[in-house]
Amino acid sequence: MSKEQRAKVDAMLRQPRPEGPRSVEAIRAGFKALMAQMTVPDGIRTTQTTLGDRPALYVEPDNGPRAGTILYFHGGGWVSGSPETALSLTGHLVAKTGFGAYSLDYRLAPEHPFPAAIEDTLSAYRSLLDSGKDASTIVFAGDSAGGGLTVTTCLAARDAGLPLPAAIVAFSPGLDATRTGESMDTKTGIDPIFTREAVEHTGAMYLAGADPHQPLLSPAVLADLTSFPPMLIQVGTNEILLDDSTRLAARARAAGVDVILDITADVPHVFQSFAGVLDEADEALDRAALFLGQRIRAASAAHTSAG
Repeated sequence: MSKEQRAKVDAMLRQPRPEGPRSVEAIRAGFKALMAQMTVPDGIRTTQTTLGDRPALYVEPDNGPRAGTILYFHGGGWVSGSPETALSLTGHLVAKTGFGAYSLDYRLAPEHPFPAAIEDTLSAYRSLLDSGKDASTIVFAGDSAGGGLTVTTCLAARDAGLPLPAAIVAFSPGLDATRTGESMDTKTGIDPIFTREAVEHTGAMYLAGADPHQPLLSPAVLADLTSFPPMLIQVGTNEILLDDSTRLAARARAAGVDVILDITADVPHVFQSFAGVLDEADEALDRAALFLGQRIRAASAAHTSAG
């Protein structure tokens, strides 16, 4: 039963943790251990590669990919995570869409603070375009910090005069370094993973003294989303970052962007990673896969007719 599944996941995420701020090493080890528990689907294969000047993991169906490319940005608060920790997410998206996915190993803070991650994601996108892939066949997807990067990379691509991808899918994106969303306080204790102190601790490493009041750090409150591609934002009600998603969706609507705000009740941050364990995770990934398939087909058809 879904209610029992949600309770089980919530209890798992509430395992006691050490008090006080954790070291970067402890954060990274903890995140790696958590994500190693997630289910990676059968029917996919992975290859180590590079994109731009960064390592990447290419994930594809065993029987080969169909036309279309997912550029994936992993989560981990800009300080932890890797293409391997996100493999349950990229694997399920690949299995459900049939597209190949490049999961980028972008540089992490505190060794490489803002804007290093965005420089790497933009370089990766530019590399796909330079390889001959059409923007209408590329979509951005990501979770948490990587969900934020789907938006900020699109901003950076637009500023650089690049064609924008066919679509964006963001799972529980981090979109506001000013931390002004009401859910930062109203979801305290309801969120089984995050506290304000925890996200401010990792956020400070990424900021490294930069002013959070700028579009590339707080797009939910400051970005001009004009001409953005269609977006699907998925988030759970049990998240202190809930309002990052709701406010970005409102900005997107105001800018005339096609946006779907997909809110699931009583689930935690990046609940999609619990695919195979939580019914809501599988259903959300089905919706994301359908959206991506529709967007790549629609964008490709429009590009063909325009050509």
